[in-house]
Amino acid sequence: MTPFPTPHQDKLKALLENDKLPESAKPRIMKTIEQYGEWIAKLEAAGGSPEERIKEMVGLLNKYRNNVDVDLIFDSDEDFLYRQKGQLKLDNSVIEEFLPRLVQPAIIPELRGLSMSIGPATAFLSVFFASSLSVSASGGGLNIRSKDQDFAISKHLYIRTSHSPQLERDKSETHETNLAYVVAECKTNLDKTMFQEACATARDTKLAAPGARYYLLCEWLDMTPVSTATTDIDEVIILRKAKRLNSNIRQHYSNSASRRQKRNEYCGFLKDHPFTPDVFIRFIGHITSLLADKAPEEKDVLQLGYF
Repeated sequence: MTPFPTPHQDKLKALLENDKLPESAKPRIMKTIEQYGEWIAKLEAAGGSPEERIKEMVGLLNKYRNNVDVDLIFDSDEDFLYRQKGQLKLDNSVIEEFLPRLVQPAIIPELRGLSMSIGPATAFLSVFFASSLSVSASGGGLNIRSKDQDFAISKHLYIRTSHSPQLERDKSETHETNLAYVVAECKTNLDKTMFQEACATARDTKLAAPGARYYLLCEWLDMTPVSTATTDIDEVIILRKAKRLNSNIRQHYSNSASRRQKRNEYCGFLKDHPFTPDVFIRFIGHITSLLADKAPEEKDVLQLGYF
């Protein structure tokens, strides 16, 4: 079995080595790493029907994220973790690690037996050739443009170009990349700028693989909803079904003394807006329907009268 990617665990370990991390915060990081191990073990032990498994896993996700958001970051006596959480990516990397464990044959049986990678990937977008009539280059000067995707269902792809029909290695240019068929970009807070950037990435993704699907997953909505019909984004999924806390409220969380006073308020907000199983079930449904797509057979098309 291919090991699961561990972007969140990697972020926690890197944080321990961060020179700017206050010494007093290190015990909190060590405790969170222990809680992380317990979380992963419980995710792997989840059982039941696909729907029961999803509900159990999302419940575990909520509990662990509260450990990260409240016990580790919000309750910290120092302000470093709270003020730098956007750069440290401790929060959204949890989702990046959770999704590959959710998108598995135990929940999506159609995945069984298929050769593909599931998880964060550097995905192919386009090629260009760094050469001209007067400036030659091996293989035409093949260059690959790609993008790191938070989550993808992809297949490894090898591309070789040459001016020689025999494609000899010494006269060719070879690149390895990944061709993504399902992409999900994960955001903690989705604002208008992020949405516009995602629209451009979705377009490039579908130019590379017209049959691909592109989803934007966010925890909190930080913009006025707009229609995705005129974009290449297939759907925006709001994992907590809520808008981001207003800035006039968040400004009171900037120092530890204020956070202690506002702790019950913040915890109440998280409790009222947990990750909900039905949005993950919807995301799973999109993937399942894509796997069910097959090339139409002539006899079926003629019987139905359309394709």
